[in-house]
Amino acid sequence: MKKVSFAEFGGPDVLQLIDAEEPHAGPGQVRIAVRAAGVNPVDWRVREGQILKAHPIELPAGVGLDAAGVVDEVGEGVEGVEAGDRVFGEGSSTYAEFAVLSAWARMPEGLTFEEAAGYPSVVETALRVIREVGVQPGQTLLVSGASGGVGSAVLQIARDRGITVIGTAGVANQDYLRGLGALATTYGEGWVERVRQLGHVDAALDLAGSGVIRELVELTGDPQKVISIADLGAPELGVRFSGVAGSVPDALAEAVGLISRGKLHIPVEKSYTLVEAAAAHIDSQAGHTRGRRVVVV
Repeated sequence: MKKVSFAEFGGPDVLQLIDAEEPHAGPGQVRIAVRAAGVNPVDWRVREGQILKAHPIELPAGVGLDAAGVVDEVGEGVEGVEAGDRVFGEGSSTYAEFAVLSAWARMPEGLTFEEAAGYPSVVETALRVIREVGVQPGQTLLVSGASGGVGSAVLQIARDRGITVIGTAGVANQDYLRGLGALATTYGEGWVERVRQLGHVDAALDLAGSGVIRELVELTGDPQKVISIADLGAPELGVRFSGVAGSVPDALAEAVGLISRGKLHIPVEKSYTLVEAAAAHIDSQAGHTRGRRVVVV
């Protein structure tokens, strides 16, 4: 089978499309014929060797955590799913023609494989950081870097829970944020004052790693009310860095419920082929994403 792999840490150029042996489902796992794989910042952070404590790997290694596809192999002890089922979930080395998933759910009706591939890690992360930052219904959450996949999910999940959301993003994404129910404003000079004019901030999330931790602490008044998933230097300022996933099966179950109720939709901004994996990483690292990027197999 074809698989994207890298034999050394480095830039996008270390990614290679290779012929590899097919993986097989072990106990508690399923294998899928991959139709699409989600492109996440964690993919290129792992490729660069940034977060090995949270994601230890041996080289050469595959790429990708999220995928959607058709089950073709069911591991020992797995119940409730069979060959031919359309599922989305999280596993390893998902930029490939076949991948093994350790957590999955049936795809909601009306969702394409490309759309479904963009949800697993994104929704788990969104649910986790909302929980960790402790924001409650009736309060206001500031989201820095709100237009990407995690931001899109945070805005919609928070609004569904009765939380007011202020989102920051580039000029081109202001209407997108407003369409998701957020009070929107732009980055750049004077952004802190623009946020203050929109309302009091009870908690804040840094999703872009754009060097705004000090300002988020200033706006909330307490570093314990700020969480970052993108700035590895956040702990130096007393802010928690959240990088270890919680329960992916629980997150997938909640995602299915939200999608089925019409409360969560994350658009696919751009799709890439396996050959274009390096380009997908370059674009992901550049930021300014509206929704999700996926690799189509």
